[in-house]
Amino acid sequence: MTIRPLHAIDEFRQVLELEKAIWGYEDAGDAVGIPVFVITVKRGGILLGAFDGGRMIGFVYSLVGLKHGRPMQWSHMLGVVPEHRASGIGRVLKLEQRRLALDMGLDLMEWTYDPLVAVNAHLNFRRLGVVVEDYVLNAYGDSSSSLHKGTPTDRFIAQWWMRTPRVETIVSAPAADPAPLPDAPPVNRVIDDGTWLACAGVDVTREDPVVVMSIPAGFNDMLEREPALGDEWRMASREVFGHYLARGYRVVDFSFGPGAREGRYLLSSVPEARRA
Repeated sequence: MTIRPLHAIDEFRQVLELEKAIWGYEDAGDAVGIPVFVITVKRGGILLGAFDGGRMIGFVYSLVGLKHGRPMQWSHMLGVVPEHRASGIGRVLKLEQRRLALDMGLDLMEWTYDPLVAVNAHLNFRRLGVVVEDYVLNAYGDSSSSLHKGTPTDRFIAQWWMRTPRVETIVSAPAADPAPLPDAPPVNRVIDDGTWLACAGVDVTREDPVVVMSIPAGFNDMLEREPALGDEWRMASREVFGHYLARGYRVVDFSFGPGAREGRYLLSSVPEARRA
């Protein structure tokens, strides 16, 4: 496998085909088009392709942005073909993206992701070291993607403070830290019926400095097979994250477990956790 920057029109066309294949867009307007790649790559955007021989099997794309008057990178898309998703290519793409952003003198990169997709949460927190302080309601509106269609596109904004000691330690580690989250009061109650994990209630009254929110593993499968249950999880997570983040909590960690179908977020109101 090789990873390299993309600059040619034919390479942009391959990325567009990967977008369609990975996200299953029915509306071409949901995909990033070739003219956007041409313009943004010429002016500080980062577009990297991962190749297995001569075949492009993944890519990552970010563009230059401003936050509070400071330049940063906004990472819009990271995609890997299904047969290579367990190989760690996504993380390798992100680390090369980080290296190039640091060479530009930047220290912050942000992107959105669905807080109910546990595998992405694991990558973002345990393998990259992000923190989250923003929950956006229906960020992209109705999506034609087969992965997202039929549910509001609520999203976390992941903050990747790329120069912090915490991030340096995490990205230098050869494997994810398997340690469970510290003991903390739960803010939702879950029921496992042996097939799916259901949310049986939420608690938005906690005042503890750290709390834990459980989510189901396999949320995309749930949306396809049990869409009503997926909608219930969306509304429950919207209530919990919207409430606690508005009160000054930050999402600072994630781990799988304790059950095979469960993942858990750690939320903290400790100020030092914001950019630790």
